[in-house]
Parts: sequence; C-alpha cells; structure tokens
Amino acid sequence: KRGNRLRVGELLEAVYDRLEQAGLAYGHGMEGPLDEAAHLIAQVLFDAPTLNEAQLNEVVNEASVDQLEQIVNQRIRARIPAAYLTGEAWFAGVRFEVDPRVIVPRSPIAELLAEQLAPWVQPERVGSVLDLCCGSGCIALVAAMVFPQAAVVATDLSADALAVARHNLNRFEASGELREGQVRLIQSDLFTALNGQRFDVIISNPPYVPRERELPEEYLHEPEM
Repeated sequence: KRGNRLRVGELLEAVYDRLEQAGLAYGHGMEGPLDEAAHLIAQVLFDAPTLNEAQLNEVVNEASVDQLEQIVNQRIRARIPAAYLTGEAWFAGVRFEVDPRVIVPRSPIAELLAEQLAPWVQPERVGSVLDLCCGSGCIALVAAMVFPQAAVVATDLSADALAVARHNLNRFEASGELREGQVRLIQSDLFTALNGQRFDVIISNPPYVPRERELPEEYLHEPEM
C-alpha cells in the first residue's frame, strides 16, 4: 500500500501473515506470530512492548514500514530472535537492552517478582538478594526495584554477559530507577567468588538445556556457554 494511507491494523495483519507462513519457532518472550508481529510493530512505531487498540487506526509512515520490513526479513531468513533484531527485551514490564552475548530474558520469575515473591517471603525483611547466572541482569535489577531496601549481588561466569548487565545497570542508575551502589556485579562460577556470603533470597534461572538436545535455529543464536 505504498503511497496510500496504510494503517497499523493493516500492517499488523500483513506482518502476522508473513510470520505465520514462515513457520518460525517462538519462545523468546513471544507466544506466536500474532504476539510477535504486534511486538515488532510496537517497537518500531511506538517504542513500546506491544500495541493497544487505539493505535490500530493510526497511519504508518513509509520510513517506519521500510525499517520494519528489514527486521521482518531478517527474522524470517536468518531465524534470529526478535530481541536481537530490536536490541531490546521486556521483562516484568521493564525494558532491557540485549544482544547475542546474553540469553534473551524470559522467565516466569518475572511474575513472581511482580508479587515480591509472595507468599514465600516478607518483603520488608528482605535485606539482601543474590541472582546466580544473571545474564543480562534482568532478574537482579528487577529484584532491586521491587526490594528497594535490599542490597543485590548478581553473578555470572561470562564476562560478556556481565558487560551487558553492567550496561543495563548503568542505565537504571542514571535514570534514578535504581540507587547507585545497590547492585553489585561479580564474575563468579556460582558461589565461588562470594567468600561464604549469605543472602535472604537467592534466585537463579540458569541455562538448563542439555548440549545434545536439538533445538530450533532461533535458539542457536544464543550464547553456547
């Protein structure tokens, strides 16, 4: 519909059709082609995680269509997870910057943190939190937000992952969403570098897929470590 007034709803239908026909694998925060089509369009057009109904009648400019087309083509041809194409993933309603140095954030732990781990802990008594295998830092940083009084330590064996986590931490400290010094990042093989330190809460969502298991191509873009 170049040259015509293409609306977001029509664009959503077109992108959904392409993704559905491509036979892609999902699981990086998206449930299927419609969910991912809405996410990609929302990221490009509105800098948001997904679309709302009011946006469906808005007119799309040609530059945005071109940008979206490039992303969709890469998603289909190279089977790259959407988060690596946009450079962003949403976890517990919070935006994280990600790239192939880290696994794409996705975990039901986000829903538990949104409830401050109730009913298993008393939030006001949480003074320290450890996130083992922190990756992008998503769990550790959200934990710091929902337990603002707590000191949070995040560890990972991967220096690359810690660099991404540091970038996200710096963003949240600069914006005032986290207080400076609340979160410490440590390179460690699990507890090795923690010198016996104890914590009120320990959270971990480590890599858990056995090496010999066959996976869809999308998952092979994530770090092998």
